[in-house]
Parts: sequence; structure tokens; C-alpha cells
Amino acid sequence: MQCKFLNSFPQLAVLVGFSLGVLACRHEQPNYIYMPDMVYTPAMKAQKEGSMRMPVQGTVPRDFVPYPYKNDPERAGRELKNPLRPTRAVLEQGQKIYNVTCRTCHGPLGLGDGSVVPRYPRPPSLQSDKVRNWPDGSIYHVISMGQNIMPSYASQIAPADRWKVIHYVRVLQRSQHPSAEDLKILNQESN
Repeated sequence: MQCKFLNSFPQLAVLVGFSLGVLACRHEQPNYIYMPDMVYTPAMKAQKEGSMRMPVQGTVPRDFVPYPYKNDPERAGRELKNPLRPTRAVLEQGQKIYNVTCRTCHGPLGLGDGSVVPRYPRPPSLQSDKVRNWPDGSIYHVISMGQNIMPSYASQIAPADRWKVIHYVRVLQRSQHPSAEDLKILNQESN
């Protein structure tokens, strides 16, 4: 009687030996490099001088809307009108954006008493008569282009969101300087 294991042992030994031989082989350098320019490319650092391409002259980025009032704040104040209605959703979104981007300088009520005031000059109060009498377009222009030491927030706040912030600023202004009609409504509600 013959053992089946002994008959398959030479085949198994050859298979194990071949597997170990394949695993032990290392091929560090190829015999032939097909595309040497792709294998040995010079490394380019991002945004290093000479590595960035300039855009083709006359092109604009996708979804870019030019701002025609760059150097004319008075015209911006006259011509720009807030296209949004001050709904609850608009005011809530305006409050969120104000708290993230504006509150650090202008403070929670727009008095110019934000958390950066001890280190930086005090910004103008959004409650001042001057700012309260500005049209919405003038505030939009200041957010878009900046003013004095305030930088432009055009890259941080989308154009539609700027109008939401303006609505929220108007709510802050009315909370500190209610009109006679606001007081009349308050008196009616308290009775």
C-alpha cells in the first residue's frame, strides 16, 4: 500500500521552493526605463516662482461677477439696493454670518467693542448716526471693498450673504434706537 502524501511530496517541495525563490528575489533597478522623463522628473514646489502659470489675458474665473463700484462708494450707496426681504430665515443667516465675521471687531450689538479692540483701534460703531443713515448700498460697499483699516470681506462673505448681514445690522440698529412706531408696537403688546 502506497501513501498518497509521499507521491505528492516532490511536487509540493518544488512548489514551496519556487515560492520562496520568488519571494527572495528583489529587483531594485529595472533593466530598461521606458519613459525616463516621467520616472526622473524635477520636483516643483507649489506656488514657487516660475512654477505657477499666469491666466490667459482677458479671462475671468468661473462664477466671477465684476464689482463696478470699486472706486465709487457714493454711487454704490445710491444704486445698490438690498434685493432680499428681511424674513426670519434671512435674519437668522445674517446673524450667523455677523457673529462669525463681524462680531470680533464690531461687538455683539455693533457698538465697536469687539474682542480685538484692546489690541487694535476701535472700529466705528454701527449704532452711530452716520452709519444708521447710510443706505444699504454703502454698507455693502464697505463689506465688499473695506474701509480705513477694515479689509475687504469679499472673499469671506458671498454677495447674497452680505445683504443678509446688512438686514441683521439694521435689526441691531433698531434694537438700540427704536423708532416711534417700534415703541408704539411695544406698548400695544405690553397692554
